[in-house]
Amino acid sequence: MRKIYVFDTTLRDGEQSPGVSLTMEEKVEIALQLERLGVDRIEAGFPVVSAGEIKCVAEVARTIRNATVVGFARSREQDIDAVREALREAQDPCLHLFLATSPIHREYKLRMDRAKVLQTIDAAIRYGRKYFSKIEFSAEDASRTELDFLCEVTHTAIQAGATVVNLPDTVGFATPDSFGEMFKAVREQVPGIERIQLSTHCHDDLGLATANTLAAIAAGVDQIEGTINGIGERAGNTAIEEVALALETRSDRYAAKTSLVLNEIYPTSRLVSKLTGMSVPGNKAIVGDNAFAHESGIHQDGMLKNRTNYEIIKPETIGLGAGRLVIGKHSGRHAFKQKLAELGYPCNDEQLNTVFEKFKALADLNKQIRDEDIRSLFDGNTASGLS
Repeated sequence: MRKIYVFDTTLRDGEQSPGVSLTMEEKVEIALQLERLGVDRIEAGFPVVSAGEIKCVAEVARTIRNATVVGFARSREQDIDAVREALREAQDPCLHLFLATSPIHREYKLRMDRAKVLQTIDAAIRYGRKYFSKIEFSAEDASRTELDFLCEVTHTAIQAGATVVNLPDTVGFATPDSFGEMFKAVREQVPGIERIQLSTHCHDDLGLATANTLAAIAAGVDQIEGTINGIGERAGNTAIEEVALALETRSDRYAAKTSLVLNEIYPTSRLVSKLTGMSVPGNKAIVGDNAFAHESGIHQDGMLKNRTNYEIIKPETIGLGAGRLVIGKHSGRHAFKQKLAELGYPCNDEQLNTVFEKFKALADLNKQIRDEDIRSLFDGNTASGLS
């Protein structure tokens, strides 16, 4: 199995979600949980933003001992100096530089031509190499960059001393087929590509972040970047838990896996949700409340016969108890009978038929059926002589 490195940017890109601001103590608490989860690299923040951010990143750097701690920086000396200060006490520090490369960014944001972009990348990495042995360079908006220029950018970063080159889908524009082809072309055309790790960082503007990340892995990427619960700018980042479980479940397809401690996924998800104030949607893959819940009668019957009929992942894998059967409008007799037994009401066929009809009538009126409602239905029938 090929190892896929996990670069977690919950504390940097995730914190850039509108309305999210983490205290130093909260950043450290999340970082420690990410360490327990087994992520390889933790991007702790963007130090040049403020003196407070430098202190937050520095505290994470002092605390974490089993993961690389990363500081984010523009390709400017003052940004690099801020990362240097923040990561002074890190056990394993890494500088993460970025510069936009797409035509639209070059013209309207940077006001640089191709030559100036390459010169800036080279100078920033060489300056960073004075202080850091590990440097990641990100070509912002890589998925909208001309392929020939993207190859030039990657080669320049390698020559200057980058150890990781990240080609992100910054605005969620890519599709899986084109994104995979981009990485294949870079791997084939860039001299010295074997000397560095290739990374990807996807956004979810079109709902394709996980699919694009998996396409990049299939095309030979060594590292994936994302956040817990997929939080982040706009529609968010690749959800790390989705990629990890996709690789685990479809090892036949990818022959690659992360080193994550999978049963720490659910606790990590809930901690991030609590501290950021961003609730996890019920239908969110892997960690949503409904990810292992079943209400349809057909599905419930299949689950009761063999859980693998409708669950391709065991909930215990991510740190949850068993999945649950939701008793509601769509439930069938088999699941309803089991629910009665769980509540301490074993019944014969006559009782079941009578109570089940009343249950269906109640379910048509109410969105949620509580255990108390089911007890009342059964107790009412017992009082009528159905015992």
